[in-house]
Amino acid sequence: MADKKKQAKVEENKETKVEESFDPYQIIKYPLSTEKSIRQIEFDNKLVFAVHPRATKHDVKKAVEKMFNVKVASVNIQNSFTGVKKAYVKLGPESMASDVSADLGLI
Repeated sequence: MADKKKQAKVEENKETKVEESFDPYQIIKYPLSTEKSIRQIEFDNKLVFAVHPRATKHDVKKAVEKMFNVKVASVNIQNSFTGVKKAYVKLGPESMASDVSADLGLI
């Protein structure tokens, strides 16, 4: 019994350390402002970012929600041949991608 309690406490400490060390600015490098990404902002309520090569969908979702205070519906990730990892982030209906892009200076 005591071993299980100690193990649970150690796992809890690890989780809090991960939460404290999470930096969304290391996950998301910069927003992309290509013709395709601007079209997706206007019609599909999506934002496109270049992200860290080891970033996962969960990391990107968490970083966008933390940085921009929006609700993320889904994340798709694409690895290009040039080595740039792109994240297509679809925002929830209560959040507008055009508002976030205006804050970023894309539109």
